[in-house]
Amino acid sequence: MDKQSVKQSLSPEQARVSELAAELRILISSVSRKLRAQASAGEFTPSQRSVLLRLERDGPTTVTALARAEGVRPQSMGATVSGLESAGHIKGTPDPADGRQTILSLTPRFLSMIQASRAAREDWLVREIHACYNAKEQESLAKAIELLKRLVSH
Repeated sequence: MDKQSVKQSLSPEQARVSELAAELRILISSVSRKLRAQASAGEFTPSQRSVLLRLERDGPTTVTALARAEGVRPQSMGATVSGLESAGHIKGTPDPADGRQTILSLTPRFLSMIQASRAAREDWLVREIHACYNAKEQESLAKAIELLKRLVSH
């Protein structure tokens, strides 16, 4: 069954929800691209980005734990980690409990890059919100944000 046939078989409510979903997906992609264009902490592969975000969120850990959390083989994670270490984004220190293990963490320099990048993106958002929306529209935006939070927490 092609897309057109599927759309024709939907009720008006289902069709509207389908349209909303498509519009929201496109809008979120556009906003994401705009934010990435404002400041970047570097160009990373999806697996590198995932490792960096996990280390930031969960704290220091081992290659084995990262591999398990990301659902990849330790050898694959080792290659990802090696590239990030070479670039100076993460560092390894011996595990005090098990000298055979290495504990990986983000470098202070990379943490500073992340903070600067986020600040630049937030500054852009503040400027754009002030420029594009009056006070009443900003309230509507705040309500929409609450609805979107519910969408992602469901």
